[in-house]
Amino acid sequence: MFTGIIQGVGKLLARRTVGGGVAFDLEAGFDLDEPMEGESIACSGACLTAYNITGRRFTADVSPETLSRTKLGKFTVGDSINMERALKLSDRLGGHLVSGHIDCMADVKRIEQVGDYTIFTFTLPEVHSKYIIEKGSVTIDGISLTVNSCAPGTFSVSIIPHTLKVTTLGQLKAGHGVNIEVDVIGKYIENLLLAGGRLAGNGQKEQAHITPGFLAEHGFL
Repeated sequence: MFTGIIQGVGKLLARRTVGGGVAFDLEAGFDLDEPMEGESIACSGACLTAYNITGRRFTADVSPETLSRTKLGKFTVGDSINMERALKLSDRLGGHLVSGHIDCMADVKRIEQVGDYTIFTFTLPEVHSKYIIEKGSVTIDGISLTVNSCAPGTFSVSIIPHTLKVTTLGQLKAGHGVNIEVDVIGKYIENLLLAGGRLAGNGQKEQAHITPGFLAEHGFL
């Protein structure tokens, strides 16, 4: 798990085809203190397994599944990548709970300057936009952000100057693609509601504890 708080912007040093996927040689934008072979590092939001760790450099394999669902397959040598090491249980949860599993890609629709802030508006598949709620959390290229506003197929976020400076958001232009991970809690709630119940030990289906009526009764709807 991650928090969506970027520790540094790294770089893709080399890429090569390995089987049906690719292997990346990467350099982190921060020191890899107490490195552990096989540890998880989020690269532009996608959880990758790091090995051959030497100093700030490491190698990570990118599977065909990850290539098909994320922007990683479009990276070229020299590209900048947001990076974050996996969360320790003793760490501060400065962003929100991020799994490092990308749900879909979104496109930058427009970028507007409003005073010192930059407003990014994105378009994404409507099947995923139901998980985007106003003032909720969303992960964009590994960055934990708060949703300003949303509508079917689109949403916007407001970026402070610091975030623009220390991440790759400042390199984005209209038409660029980004990796999106929606709030995992919303997906679990949806799955429970759609299930409608569960099987008891005797094989009989019990009524689900969480239903639309339950949520309405307790002020969630």
